[in-house]
Amino acid sequence: MEVHFTRELEARLDELAAHTGRAKDELVQDVVESYLDELAEVRVMLDHRYNDIKNGEVEPVDGDEAFARLRQRSEARRNSRA
Repeated sequence: MEVHFTRELEARLDELAAHTGRAKDELVQDVVESYLDELAEVRVMLDHRYNDIKNGEVEPVDGDEAFARLRQRSEARRNSRA
């Protein structure tokens, strides 16, 4: 398998390899493995949340409503500090 990076990313990888004393292919392998592990965890979490909504255990919240609530909380915090 070949992976092509931008010059900037390649430079960052070269710098990290030099700084850590590890080979670039080891660093890339670690990064990809960590990313795939994290992606699998997110997938499991999303599947569980979807099942919770589908089974009626959790009620979905409208996105606009959720942002409005966050804005209200943020504004209340700012006002309480003043």
